[in-house]
Amino acid sequence: MSSAILYDGTAMLGRHLRRVRHAPAILVMTQTMPIVFLLFFGYVFGSALAMPGADYRAFLVPGMLVATAANGVMTGMFTAAQDAHRGVMDRFRTMPMSRAAVPLGQAAADLATTSVGLVPLVLVGLAMGWRIEGGAADACAAFGLLLLFRFATSWVGILLGLASRSEEAAGQLGSATFMLPLLSNAYLPTAGMPGWVRALAEWNPISAVATAVRELFGNAPVPHGAAWPVTHPLAGSLAWCAALLIGCAPLAVHRYARGGR
Repeated sequence: MSSAILYDGTAMLGRHLRRVRHAPAILVMTQTMPIVFLLFFGYVFGSALAMPGADYRAFLVPGMLVATAANGVMTGMFTAAQDAHRGVMDRFRTMPMSRAAVPLGQAAADLATTSVGLVPLVLVGLAMGWRIEGGAADACAAFGLLLLFRFATSWVGILLGLASRSEEAAGQLGSATFMLPLLSNAYLPTAGMPGWVRALAEWNPISAVATAVRELFGNAPVPHGAAWPVTHPLAGSLAWCAALLIGCAPLAVHRYARGGR
């Protein structure tokens, strides 16, 4: 059974990668927008948002990397809804393949393209003056955590895309996920936020992952007096990733197996 999932999932991975190759505009758009936002926040808002005693760009770049990883919700939702509502998944269900292979292949392809897409964002961050202050092992762990979070959010998007009523509805909901990084510590510390907003921001999975990535890169210490996922960022990040995967991956496979809509 596991070998069938691996074989069929690899075939679906290849299908999605060929799809990206034949429609590069979407990939270019999703990879260039984080760079545009990084430059915008770093240079246009940098002086106004600078934190006392800290380099704002050192704070911003890891947060932008995590915000990019969180975009797995949007891309996963749009791709799954497109396949579901254009009859592609109906054709796949008639084939003798594992039911887990189709969503798994999509999530794996998204992970592969994200791995490549993070490179230019990192290079732009380095050009802006951001530096990895921690050790090589910690830096590798930070990138691994980013990819794990992207994989988890992709499954959230796949589930929502399969549950959507139309491509248009999925596109509108996917656009709304743009607000998720804004309600976190990806761009600004939560210490200055109003009480209830701060609570929402600190329990946002993006905040835990952003804090963990900053700590692993050696860019910022763990804040005190915050919610548990932020004061224990690595454990909080892994817990959030596990919760998203356990909660969404089986449901996405089940939704696909019974017809998506």
